[in-house]
Amino acid sequence: MKKRRTEKTVPYLILTILSVIFILPLLWVVLASFDSNAMQSLKLPLNWTIGNYREVLTNQANLRGFAIGLLISLVQSVLVVIVAGLAAYPLSRYELRYRRMFLYTILFMTSLPMTAVMVPVFKLFLSVNLYDSIIGVILFLTATSLPYGIWLMKNFMDGVPIELEEAAKVDGASTLTCIRKVIAPLMFPGICATAIFTFSGSWGNFFVPYILLQTLEKFPASVKLYQFFGNHGMVAYGQLAAYSVLYALPSIILYILAQNYMSKGFTLAGAAKG
Repeated sequence: MKKRRTEKTVPYLILTILSVIFILPLLWVVLASFDSNAMQSLKLPLNWTIGNYREVLTNQANLRGFAIGLLISLVQSVLVVIVAGLAAYPLSRYELRYRRMFLYTILFMTSLPMTAVMVPVFKLFLSVNLYDSIIGVILFLTATSLPYGIWLMKNFMDGVPIELEEAAKVDGASTLTCIRKVIAPLMFPGICATAIFTFSGSWGNFFVPYILLQTLEKFPASVKLYQFFGNHGMVAYGQLAAYSVLYALPSIILYILAQNYMSKGFTLAGAAKG
């Protein structure tokens, strides 16, 4: 009995310790954002204030950074969903000769570190006049997100019964019509999942825009975090915490709005029998 009790207690103890490790930084961010004298240590604010949020939201550079970050992330998400969906269709529906090799290549490309390709990409962008261009950043982030997007969309598309598409083609629907009116609505949870992963990866990406952009006015919100770290170790902790809270909101809101679609899953087992 004692051994069995220990086996049950140890996993919960480990999970509790891990939860505390993850919760404490988040708790500091929230409390420090309302503290007029925020420091590195975790403490309850003596003087609660929304002044840190006011300073962040009244700064035009911050607002411009948020707008640019949203533009990059949203456009990239839309492009990845469309291109990955079209690329995943033949991989899911057709018996291609080199399909397995192509899928393994895509899987390998998802594991490539970003730093391994940044030097040649930097030189390429200089030669084609895409350096210091928001469009260039969007194109590069879209290209790097496509392998994972194609793999994810293909797996979701496999769950849609092909009989439904064949029935639509019998009624005269083209391939694009089948994708738009039959497959896309049924795999909407997969589209949401792909869009959320793509948006979150782009929204939190610091390295790529920092390397490929030079003009301060073009920096997205992820790079704007630098402004709160001053010279000689001086850091505006309160404003940094408020900025971090606002910076996390888009991903949280997007997940909340889409979680119903993501949690439904596919219940299409009998759809082709009707």
